[in-house]
Amino acid sequence: MKKNRNTNIMTGILIVLFVGIFLLISGRFLYIQATGEIDGVSLEQLAEEKRTASYTLDAERGEIYDRNGMTLAYDRPTYRIQAITSESYTQDEEEPLHVVDPEKTAEKLAPLLNADKQYLLEQLNEGINNDQFQVEFGNAGKEISQDTKEEIEALDLPGIEFTEEPIRYYPNGMFASQIIGFAQKNENTISGVTGIENEMNELLSGENGSISYERDQYNTKLLNPNEVVKQPENGGNVYLTIDQKVQTLLEDVMTQMDKEYSPERMTAIVMDPKTGEVLAMSNRPSYNPNELESVENWYNDAISTPVEPGSTVKMFTWAAAIEEGVYKGDEWFESGKYKISDRVSAVRDHNGGEGWGSITYDEGFARSSNVAASKLVWEKIGTETYLDYWNAFDFDEKTGIDLPGEEAGQLVYNYPRDKITTSFGQASTVTPIQQMKAATAIANDGKMVKPYVISKTENPNSGKPIQEKSPEVISEPISEETSDQVMDLLGSVITSEHGTGKEYNLEDYSVAGKTGTAQISENGSYLSGHGNHMYSFLGMAPKEDPQLMMYVSVKKPDIEATETGSAPLSFIFKNVMKNSLQYLNIEPDKEASEQVDYVELPQIIDQKTAEVKKKLADSGIKVSVIGSGNTIKKASAAKGEKLLPGDRLILVTDAPEMVNIIGWSLRDVLELSDLVGLKVEPMGYGYVKTQSIEEGTPLKQGDYLGVELEPPNAETETTDEETEEESNDSTD
Repeated sequence: MKKNRNTNIMTGILIVLFVGIFLLISGRFLYIQATGEIDGVSLEQLAEEKRTASYTLDAERGEIYDRNGMTLAYDRPTYRIQAITSESYTQDEEEPLHVVDPEKTAEKLAPLLNADKQYLLEQLNEGINNDQFQVEFGNAGKEISQDTKEEIEALDLPGIEFTEEPIRYYPNGMFASQIIGFAQKNENTISGVTGIENEMNELLSGENGSISYERDQYNTKLLNPNEVVKQPENGGNVYLTIDQKVQTLLEDVMTQMDKEYSPERMTAIVMDPKTGEVLAMSNRPSYNPNELESVENWYNDAISTPVEPGSTVKMFTWAAAIEEGVYKGDEWFESGKYKISDRVSAVRDHNGGEGWGSITYDEGFARSSNVAASKLVWEKIGTETYLDYWNAFDFDEKTGIDLPGEEAGQLVYNYPRDKITTSFGQASTVTPIQQMKAATAIANDGKMVKPYVISKTENPNSGKPIQEKSPEVISEPISEETSDQVMDLLGSVITSEHGTGKEYNLEDYSVAGKTGTAQISENGSYLSGHGNHMYSFLGMAPKEDPQLMMYVSVKKPDIEATETGSAPLSFIFKNVMKNSLQYLNIEPDKEASEQVDYVELPQIIDQKTAEVKKKLADSGIKVSVIGSGNTIKKASAAKGEKLLPGDRLILVTDAPEMVNIIGWSLRDVLELSDLVGLKVEPMGYGYVKTQSIEEGTPLKQGDYLGVELEPPNAETETTDEETEEESNDSTD
């Protein structure tokens, strides 16, 4: 009886428990049905979210241009390929939307994707066997060009789809790459990593938009999709001060010298000393931002690598002495060696301490005497006053150039030895751009201007400027009278019989400049041996009114025993400076220029092609006529411009056709692209080896022209007269 009683009690408890649970669940269902909510979350809203697809609408990254509107960086459309392998996606049996024949699909795609057929087939079969919706093909299926995409689409392969994925593209390859920098895709956005791409990343990036809509299980929009679209705001455009023609000329000659002399480092800067605009800047090693697999040097050495400058810094030492009123150029001193005390080792002139006997300070500058520089600082200016000038020329701080990664040099000025060696370019360090900034004061009547590479920024939609830069005078560390006197001294370096810079003389333009040969410190000691130096030159032209200023340095070139370190330097400087001055229509200022057989161009535009060709037939100019039209519509030079025999003149007719450009320089190819409106993709460096558009093909704006270039056989100028070199070796 007791057992039955317990059983009845347990049965009752279970019944009550089950009834309670049933009521609770029923009540919950009734509540959900009545309110349409679960824990405060609307079921209707949840369902809407589940069937709503949201996507980011990428903003188009802004473009980068040179000062004349030449495109240097832009977003290039590429595509990613996908293969739909799920049969569930097919809704129309007559037109399958998935891969039907994986064998055929792999066979057709392999040559176009430059991929292994078996690999593609394995990917397709894996997707089919595992009932995956779609598969991709790794790197082989990425960054597909528009042409390849169209070829694949023409095959009409079921299940093959494409997603557009823009990549950052640099049409000129290594051209100014350490200024422009590069941008890479990071998840769903392209971000700048170095150079202008990094410096102006926020402006260039713009702001992404978005789109959302309701869809079915096949990702197809519903009839009433409740679509919400937020349009992206495209990034702004950036215009640089870089001039494509000057930069191309610089890149060409640096590549040539890099091949011939295999230096450890090379750096060059071309600047307008009156405004601070950088027209060209390049380094070696450099890199192609389209090919980042094997980059040797990420740094822009022109702004980020402080070095002992060598004797180029003497122009500022002499400027300080002149400004202080303690300089007498005709005063004599004993060259060779100089000791300030028994405890400090002697300073020696660069010819092993032999010197040149008793000479004047003016001659000491032309000969680049270390003793003269030391005596000026120690005996005349005073080390503390000289430090004031060092700071007045802003060697103690960054220039503030609008590029990322700038470093300032380091002043080493603790001991007497440091103070006198700083006067001729040892111990303390500076960057090339710091020297260029300081030298603007000498070239610009005492006014020191800030260097910059960004000319303006622009709204991509309206084309109106967002911000425009203008020259900025930082300070006036010296007077106009001092700058004039220093310019005369710099001129004597080139023209004096004792000058160390005679190899930098130009035929048509007067040059003022200073040579430098700095020792290289490694592991606490200076290297010795022929060629183990940093050779540099900072020059300006024309001397009386400098329009261009250029710095060039070469570290540890592989020079012959009979060669001097100035060989690669002078080749770079003379080629770039002469051709740049001519390109910028700067009138020659030397009498020798009157003997040059310049060709002054007649009226060309809207003239008959045959008549123009006849007028220029015996001029010696390389005339390249683009097309078979009867009338000249565009030309690479205008009426009145003066060209030299051997210069190329490009004439575009009213029916432009492709010409044979084999052997053309990249500069000439880019000139052609500007005139016709071609999209040029150069591969390699030097002169054209192959061209993608065949000769005789009609040309229209926007046509793609791929050119493969190869370096020339380098030929350097030789001279019978050895330039006196300086070693700055100031130890016994």
